[in-house]
This record gives sequence, C-alpha cells and structure tokens, in this order.
Amino acid sequence: MLSEFDLISRYFTRAPRSNLAQIALGVGDDCALLIPGAGKQLAISTDMLVEGRHFFPDADPFTLGHKCLAVNLSDLAAMGARPLAFTLALALPAVHEEWLAAFSGGLLALADEHQCELIGGDTTKGPLNICITVFGETAPGQALRRDAAQAGDDIWVSGTLGDARLALAVYRQELGAELSADLKLGSDSFKLAATRMHQPTPRVALGQALRGIAHAAIDISDGLAGDLGHILARSSVGATLAVDSLPAGAVLGRQNLAIRRHFTLAGGDDYELCFTAAADQRGAVLAAAQSAATAVTRIGSIDAQHGLRLRDAGNSTLDLQLASFDHFLST
Repeated sequence: MLSEFDLISRYFTRAPRSNLAQIALGVGDDCALLIPGAGKQLAISTDMLVEGRHFFPDADPFTLGHKCLAVNLSDLAAMGARPLAFTLALALPAVHEEWLAAFSGGLLALADEHQCELIGGDTTKGPLNICITVFGETAPGQALRRDAAQAGDDIWVSGTLGDARLALAVYRQELGAELSADLKLGSDSFKLAATRMHQPTPRVALGQALRGIAHAAIDISDGLAGDLGHILARSSVGATLAVDSLPAGAVLGRQNLAIRRHFTLAGGDDYELCFTAAADQRGAVLAAAQSAATAVTRIGSIDAQHGLRLRDAGNSTLDLQLASFDHFLST
C-alpha cells in the first residue's frame, strides 16, 4: 500500500517542464515559489469538483483529470491570462494505483498542452474531492473583467453550446421520447456530446488574443444566460440576445427548437467564453479568433436598459423561464 508521500512522488512529482524561470520551487517543500514576470499581475482561481455533485462516481479517471484542470484554465482564459502553474488538493477514499495513473495522466497531459506546471498541493483520505488552484499572469490593465461591458457593445460567444448539457440529460434520462432516436448511451451521437461534457476545451489562446480588444468576459460554466447575467450585474447594463442565433453543438443542433433554446441558454458545462467588445472592433475580434483557431459568433448587444431581453429569429420577444445551475438551489 502506498503512503501519502509515495503517492505524491509516484503520480504527481516530476521534473519541471515549462516556465522554468518563473517556478523557483515546485512540489516537495512547505510552499512553492513563483516568480511573476516583470510588471505582471498574478491571476488566481480555485475550483472544487466533488464526486456525486460535479461528476459521476464511475467517471473515467483520465477524462476526470483533464476536466479538473480544464475548468480552472477556463477561468484564466476568461481573464485573458497566460497559465503558469497549479496546485492540487486531492481527497481519496482509498489508494487505487490504476485510477491514480489514469487520473494523473489526463491531468498532466492537459497541463503540458498549456505549459502549466503542477507545483504542490495536498492529499488526504476521505470522500473523493478534487480541488485545484491555478495561477496565471497578465499585464496590468489588460485583464478581461466582468465589470467592463459598455452599452453598444456586441456580445460574442466562442465555440458551440449545449452538447454537454444534452449528454447530461441522457445520463439522467430527463427527456425520454423527446430525444432524437439516435441519441442514446453508446451511440456515436451520444459519445460526441459526452466528449464536450467530460473533456471541455479551455479557450486559453482566445482569451489572450482578446486582450486590448474585448471589454468584458466570463467563461460559461453554469449556463449562458446566468453567466452573462454576472457581466450585466457587475457592469450595471442590460442585454438583448438573438436566441435562435446561438451556436448549438453538432448534436444539440439536431434536436427540436425548445430543447435547443433551453440548453444553449441555460445548459452549463460548456466552458466557452462569452465576451463583449465595441461594435467597431468586429474585425479585430474575428482576427483574434482566427489567430486562436477558435470560432466565435456574435449573439446580441449590450444595452443601457437593465435586464436580459430574449428575441427569436423574427425579432419577437421570447418569454422563457430559465434557471442556470446553482450549487445550493439546483438538484
């Protein structure tokens, strides 16, 4: 049986692979030591994933390792920050070496992709709980914040929305006969949607490319309408969304209109970026998206009048009852 320190040494300790000049000391001491770049600000974010709340008890450990870091990198992306390093706090009910090998493999593969070094953390015995704190950097005044949207801004979203929530609906058997016939556990369509749920793509390159172009940004973790609402509240503005212009995922796009609207607006788990930019910056936004190899879609506008207004393809008002995910209000 592995001890706590054997576990850390075998699965989570390795020679530093990136940002060497900025990581003075990593795993193995009471604290890690980071050296921010000259004139840079640190961006820091923490996310906790709890078994039975954020992932199923039988979740594949490789994809779980990927997702745990991806959701943190998505927060850095929303700020336009470059990833530097992260810490991992891990509670385990027991030591299963096969599980640890797969979990650390998924975690560290994504870390390598984004040159983000594991520099420390903690392990203990208990219900499966994974907590990551990520560190990034950005130049002063260039961070993309929630409180900077301006009336007249365009609203944009990266990638596509809703496939992750559609996969969750299949797991939970929420929609029954309403689902397309080919969307069931084991089908190719379900596997495609489930990949968006289990292995989201943090839009790190896009976030950095938008610095100096976008005004405000947020990552979509709890649903577009709710997360955009945070920008509206912090910026003291309102918005109008063209609901039927929202970019539905490849699988969700084949479902009926009601399901498409609901899951693109209030699905959650997309980890795409929603951001605002001045209308005269449309060319710059598209160029930034091209440089980051990420599609973006203009979906609405920021208004001086408070509140969120939803319009259909004919520009008629939609009265939709939406509830984004909330850890204490959602089941």
